[in-house]
Amino acid sequence: MVIVAGFLGSGKTTLLNYLLRNNRGTRIGVVVNDFGAVNIDAMLVAGQVDAMVSLGNGCVCCAVDVSELDDLFAQLAQPRSAVDVIVVEASGLAEPRNLIRMVVANPNPRIAYGGLVEVVDAQLFGETSDRHPELVTHLRLADLVLVNKADLVSAEALAGLREQVREWVGQVPVHATTHGRVDPGLLFDDRAPAEPKVAQQLSFDALLDEHDHDHDDPAHRHLHDEYASVSFTSEHPLDPRALVDFLEDPPPGLFRAKGYVSFAVAGERRKFELHLVGRHVVFTPGTWARGEQRVTNLVLIGSGLDAEAARKRLAATVFDGAALLDGQAMLPVWRYTPSVV
Repeated sequence: MVIVAGFLGSGKTTLLNYLLRNNRGTRIGVVVNDFGAVNIDAMLVAGQVDAMVSLGNGCVCCAVDVSELDDLFAQLAQPRSAVDVIVVEASGLAEPRNLIRMVVANPNPRIAYGGLVEVVDAQLFGETSDRHPELVTHLRLADLVLVNKADLVSAEALAGLREQVREWVGQVPVHATTHGRVDPGLLFDDRAPAEPKVAQQLSFDALLDEHDHDHDDPAHRHLHDEYASVSFTSEHPLDPRALVDFLEDPPPGLFRAKGYVSFAVAGERRKFELHLVGRHVVFTPGTWARGEQRVTNLVLIGSGLDAEAARKRLAATVFDGAALLDGQAMLPVWRYTPSVV
């Protein structure tokens, strides 16, 4: 479940519309509190509330009150809903911190926290931060910052803004976009191949259907940041303490990590599923299938991620000792395991 936040005019609606039109087979459930705000190819009725609409492209849009969120999440998470990812617009529903807590605390095993995406307006950032001092707090909660409308400022101004944001958010990715165009593969598991790429340009027809007429000037530049998908495989087990150190101090630009891990700990023969979103880490113990090779396979996804440096740091987590580690080495992992079994 991905949470999208940002103040009025930052580009949240444009981002949601773009994801819905460019999901490439991923079924998305979008939760908003005003259908009139999300005009998806004129298929939604302005002002419709407390309802659910199924769209022809495999998307589900819901209009709710904040008190209904838990019930709605449970409904969307049911297998018969066939929803792959839920995107929640935080504005108007609840403060981002409260939504994060609600998602993380949700007991439904089919619901997992997919990160807080904070959208900011590159052109009006100064005015917005002056008017809404809480913006800095929201940015520090974010797992990914999208600096939208990057085409409306100079390259120098954009670089200065990104540097300012990085001072607040540290290693969190700061991704520049125009018209809210971000490749879905950066935000969630996309059905399309997740190779390093640049967010795709829209066709001429799609540009005419952007519903964002403030940006129709053909002279505007279309800036897109590249996101990288980095794979790491090791036939040798990892040192759990070294891996947790890596996850707690991730490479700059890392947004997500996922995969399976084998640990070099005496008596520990389980297969550990790993999910990282921003600073949120979860290990889930499981079992290897009969005949399955006990190999660590991880995928890192980020914006501005140095792939070579990330691989080197992961390679350093491979255990090279003569004897396996004792059970105490698993303590850092247990801190991020919801239920130790």
